[in-house]
Amino acid sequence: MVYIWIKAIHIIFVISWMAVLFYLPRLFVYHAENKDNDGFVKVVKIMEKKLFYVIGIPAFVITLITGIAMIILNPELFKSGGWLHAKLTAVALLIGFFIHNEIVRRRFEKDLCNKSGKFFRIYNEIPTILMIIIVILVIVKPF
Repeated sequence: MVYIWIKAIHIIFVISWMAVLFYLPRLFVYHAENKDNDGFVKVVKIMEKKLFYVIGIPAFVITLITGIAMIILNPELFKSGGWLHAKLTAVALLIGFFIHNEIVRRRFEKDLCNKSGKFFRIYNEIPTILMIIIVILVIVKPF
């Protein structure tokens, strides 16, 4: 019963974390495309910081803790096929992307980011691709 509750909490916070991973890069698009609009930049900097720290960090931490807890409570998962190893690899890439978002956010905060809106429109697709891979691996377990 505890495992199911942890799994439910994990899914809830994965959704919250993914919302940040989808929206923060979209804010970067707007930020990059409106660098000359000081009023807009001031507001978007606040939005980026609050999104990352108020929602992103807590959602990430709870996602990570509950994910580790599920593995500890059910280590047999590692014997269920290569899907879990592939999923954890994709999750590691998502964590790297999350960390990189904070690096980018800090560069924007200091007015040092020189990437274009077009760059961030492509960058914005990374979490979607990784999410699709993760969901397929978890549901279909192709190997």
